Amino acid sequence: MTAPARREGLVGEINTLLGRGAAFEGKLTFEGTVRVDGKLKGEVFSDDVLVVGEGAYVEAEIDIGEIIIQGTVVGNIRAKRGIEVHAPGRVKGDLYTPSLQIDKGVIFEGRSFMEGATNTKTGAPAPSGGGAAAAPAAKGDKGPQSVK
Repeated sequence: MTAPARREGLVGEINTLLGRGAAFEGKLTFEGTVRVDGKLKGEVFSDDVLVVGEGAYVEAEIDIGEIIIQGTVVGNIRAKRGIEVHAPGRVKGDLYTPSLQIDKGVIFEGRSFMEGATNTKTGAPAPSGGGAAAAPAAKGDKGPQSVK
């Protein structure tokens, strides 16, 4: 199996570690490789690598170069190069990336957008002409209604 060897080469040296039992809330920006084994809530911005270790819980909007997930992530992820989700990982949110790997045993609840991962001007999903487009409204459907 080549995944562990690739992971080691991709991750390289860990520059920062948020260990088990540690919690961070706010905006995280970094260079190099950061590994989270504790809890992180907020926003993450980097062109480099984020590793979400087994047992970690991340609730954040993530804009990253690459991400490797073995723990739980709740929030949307935009990865410039790739997303890897390995068992026993759990992801709840939308994924935007040109390269996606989801292993057997992973729980993924959301949508994935791969072709032209993002529109660089708006940050919105690029039109794909395929599967991820919203379905047209049913006849007689007036869209979202407020409850009184």
